Amino acid sequence: MDLKNCEKARSKKIYWYWLLVFCATLLVVSTMLLLHKPAGFYRQGFVHDGQVSPYLTHELLPQLYNGAQRQEPFDLVVTQAGINDIIARSNWPKNYGGIGFSAPVVFFVPEGIVLMGTVVVGSPELVVTVAGEPALDQQGLLNLRVSQVKAGAMDITFFARELAERIYRQQIDAKKANKETIRTKIARSLLNDEPFEPIFKIEDKKVRVEKITIGQKKLIIRLIPAL
Repeated sequence: MDLKNCEKARSKKIYWYWLLVFCATLLVVSTMLLLHKPAGFYRQGFVHDGQVSPYLTHELLPQLYNGAQRQEPFDLVVTQAGINDIIARSNWPKNYGGIGFSAPVVFFVPEGIVLMGTVVVGSPELVVTVAGEPALDQQGLLNLRVSQVKAGAMDITFFARELAERIYRQQIDAKKANKETIRTKIARSLLNDEPFEPIFKIEDKKVRVEKITIGQKKLIIRLIPAL
């Protein structure tokens, strides 16, 4: 009887030992995945001169305004360097609910749009990568689909969606959020994969997104008059 009890006790010790080893290994691997720095990542520099991006005021907006006023199909070309200059001139870092966000770096690649930035939760700093695939369906509706979110090398897409939706609801007044503004349509598309009619008003003219082409370091948006 004593021998059986000794065997049982020994088996329990071995079980708990290997369980402890497994948990420790899992913790180490998870930490390494979370703290991983993806290839190609670099920190976005901040520009605190109080000036709006020259690329926005001298190139992008004139392209958009002049094209819309002509009421003819035209291509709006957005460069990777230009969009990163616009982002760098915003107020960074930002803090939502105790979570700090640095200015993300945008990459235009043939597979889609990739954003990389650091997020601080407590003391560790994590590099978060967001991959998106904007696309138009057969009805001409636009979906700004977020295909994947990673913290380091770990996929956190589900948790990121939940967090983003919570932050969004905190930032926007409930009455305004219920209105069909372009801002809420974009947010629902990003958070819930809900497509929307891509019509935008430019002064007194309206344009519709007909096609989106993503190349290396540039994004081309084909716009047509919206009647």
